[in-house]
Amino acid sequence: MTTQTTRSINSHSLAGLLAEWRTGSPAYAALARAVVVALLDGRLPLHCRLPSERDLAAALEVSRTTVTAAYDALRASGHLLSRRGSGSWTALPAGARGRAPGWAAAEVARSDDPVYDLASAAPAGPADVLVAAAQDAVEELPRHVEEHGYDPVGLPALRAAVAEHYRRRGVPTTPDQILITNGALHGLDLAVRLLVRPGDRVVTDTPSYPTAVDTMRASGARLVPVGLGRHGWNVELLTTSYRQSAPRLGYLVADFHNPTGLVMPDEARAAAAAAAARAGAYLLVDESFVDLAYDDPPPAVAPVAAHDPDGHVLSVGSLSKPFWGGLRVGWIRADPELLTRLAAVRAIADMASPMLEQLVARRLLERAGEVLPARRRMFAERRDALAAALRRELPEWRFAVPGGGLAIWVELDAPVSTALAVAAAQRGVRLAAGPRFGVEGTLERYLRLPFVLPAAELDEAVTRIAAAHARLDPAGTGAPLVVA
Repeated sequence: MTTQTTRSINSHSLAGLLAEWRTGSPAYAALARAVVVALLDGRLPLHCRLPSERDLAAALEVSRTTVTAAYDALRASGHLLSRRGSGSWTALPAGARGRAPGWAAAEVARSDDPVYDLASAAPAGPADVLVAAAQDAVEELPRHVEEHGYDPVGLPALRAAVAEHYRRRGVPTTPDQILITNGALHGLDLAVRLLVRPGDRVVTDTPSYPTAVDTMRASGARLVPVGLGRHGWNVELLTTSYRQSAPRLGYLVADFHNPTGLVMPDEARAAAAAAAARAGAYLLVDESFVDLAYDDPPPAVAPVAAHDPDGHVLSVGSLSKPFWGGLRVGWIRADPELLTRLAAVRAIADMASPMLEQLVARRLLERAGEVLPARRRMFAERRDALAAALRRELPEWRFAVPGGGLAIWVELDAPVSTALAVAAAQRGVRLAAGPRFGVEGTLERYLRLPFVLPAAELDEAVTRIAAAHARLDPAGTGAPLVVA
């Protein structure tokens, strides 16, 4: 028998994950259920070595007999594998793993009814603002067409505007620290292609942004997932993962995390940056949602790059979420020497970002102070409308209203996310099931619901989801979706 164990969890950390385990009886069964829930929720990773029965019993302040019986129950259910002399590690029973991430079109029932797309957190753009910016850009374009237009690092004026954006957020940045990309995902792909080789380990949150996970998998990386709890990041587990796995790269969404909407506290940001540096790893931070804060005042946190004295942090961002996904302009902020290497990788297949789109992007950044407040108010109203509809139609579901981002991460009343996505599709609602956001096929108890549609459409979509939920066939399966 072989395992894929890459790390372990000590008794203190596991006891912390299972803090609310004492519900129900007998005690051993309650403890086993708590381990299974933590595993299926992604907080406890697969292939993770658990502490000895004696150590866990001491940490939980229960008898060793209780822990032994719980471990036996987990082995019987297929959630724990053991080998004499090697210990016990977490697993999923055969057939229990959710559908693997992939590319497929959503299948919805054919009818004349409208289709409500809640699989994508990509908003429509502000037409008047975009058209005005495009018109201004066209007027400036003649000044640039006398040159060849190829610049792998980007238009100097746009790089300066992005650098100023970081300076206003409290991180001194110069234009030579900015490389313009065709969206944040393009920047992530460049970083992975430069830094990660087949077999390298990459530490990532779970749940996480599915397409980022797909990109890292495609590089041949070995993913090391670190589960987020209901209240956010477990700093001890995060730092331990870097120490035990010796990764090449870490991937993190610290601001209005996709999909949970959580914001990483400053102390956790500092700990993540320090853990990556100690491990000799780079830390790639996705800031796609950072400009979409709705609470007043917004979270008082510094960018992760503010905790990076040695150039180990790369930050990617774009205009896709605050403005419009059809404007494929983003950036990487990194050490200038690293940016030179990234530009060389980029030039192999992509000489430069389109000049006209860069001119449009510069004007949008210049107008962000006047445009984004209205966008934030609109999304906050839609967030509140979605939350109200969920409370009315599905009061048994649990969720926290996020202070920013574009989606609500919902905990269902049962592990039926994939089946629900299939049932909802038959009623004209596209959903991305929870396992699409997992690294290891778990998260069947969760569902991401974006609030990018108008309030009336969100209300109708939730009504249809509730009807699908009421007549759910838990044995249903469905195709995974492309998720933004």
